[in-house]
Amino acid sequence: MSTQLESETSALAEDTVEMTYREAVNAALFDEMESDSRIYLLGEDVANDGGVFKTNAGLPEAFPGRVTNTPICENTFIGMALGMSVTGLRPVVEVMFSDFLATAADAMIEELPKFRFMTGGQCSVPVTVRSIGGGGGRFGTQHSATGESWFIAFPGLIVASAGTPAGAYGVLRAAIRHEDPVVFFEHKGLYARKGHVSRGEDQIAEVGKAVTLRSGSDVTIVATLLMADRALQAAEELAGEGIDAEVVDPRWLRPFDLPHIHASVARTGRLVVAEEQVHAGGWGATLISSLTVAGVTFEVAPAIVGLPDDVLMPYSPSLEDAIIPSAAAIADAVRGLS
Repeated sequence: MSTQLESETSALAEDTVEMTYREAVNAALFDEMESDSRIYLLGEDVANDGGVFKTNAGLPEAFPGRVTNTPICENTFIGMALGMSVTGLRPVVEVMFSDFLATAADAMIEELPKFRFMTGGQCSVPVTVRSIGGGGGRFGTQHSATGESWFIAFPGLIVASAGTPAGAYGVLRAAIRHEDPVVFFEHKGLYARKGHVSRGEDQIAEVGKAVTLRSGSDVTIVATLLMADRALQAAEELAGEGIDAEVVDPRWLRPFDLPHIHASVARTGRLVVAEEQVHAGGWGATLISSLTVAGVTFEVAPAIVGLPDDVLMPYSPSLEDAIIPSAAAIADAVRGLS
């Protein structure tokens, strides 16, 4: 069995440290704001006591006047970020709960992805929208969506996520540096997860490139956000049964790194998609469709682990835990392919 947790940090550099996902997000924001005075952070309560989820700790003090609280009006402050971007700034917007990206539909769908095109390329739109989502926190049905697949259908908008601390650091820095708008999804259930992170310019992720978190030969598990963490747990459980699972974090849902996953599935012959969302209309369904069109031969039909199609996220802890895919559910899906 070959195990590779965080392939990009398999050979740990001297400056690699263990930090939480929350700390990795904070480090990415700090390093980018330190390197470029045009970067501003804005959103609801972002400057109060490190922000609601404490990802912004120390930033208001380190960068006076560049971390700004906004009213509770997502469409307005994302629209304001558009104006900032086309006049030379590089705003980073924090949306406290991904569910409320829906209230900013005009800015997210009609403005950010289309502005460069409509101006004939006369300006770029370097806006990063940090969207915090996911269940498991007992926030109820209006504050628990991941939202990760809501915007993959819109040309001009880049969609990214990260399932590990190293990914959070590298992908967020890449998002902030991009000249086009990026919506970067974080998961509040990952904030306390620890992992090895190396800081520096050479750790900035390549846009559009997936990463293999664990190499294996028997099955490919493609998973995002919290599901990537649980897929790694499932893979370790399966290893004790002689099943060698490969775990891939796509990171970029638009553009999607189909060649990376294609190569993995062509080698293992089996695919499990693990996503904290309904399968219909999401990145997992798009992946299976794209692989099929590309001629991948599956030894058995792919398995999908996700949220039920017809159930809203419950507030009850026991019910919430029951519908969010667990590591055990992912492991059972793999076993079902044999």
